[in-house]
Amino acid sequence: MTASVDSVRLTVLGRNCCHLCTDMISGLRQLQANVPFELEIIDIDADPELERRYGEKVPVLVHGGDEICHFHLDRAAVADYLAKIC
Repeated sequence: MTASVDSVRLTVLGRNCCHLCTDMISGLRQLQANVPFELEIIDIDADPELERRYGEKVPVLVHGGDEICHFHLDRAAVADYLAKIC
């Protein structure tokens, strides 16, 4: 069963004071103007397991167990991913 785009929640795993994280979040907010989806932002430094797992790989954009992109927002990958699951 596929989800509607409205019910999709994408998660940015990042950290405070990270310019790449800020850039990815800003780009995703711009994308939300045209494609409705929820956006969750998690600071990996608040969770030792996430910090161990992702370390310097942030930001990471995920949905469920799927990693969509990391370091920089890949708009094409996000569009392809949303088309695949919706």
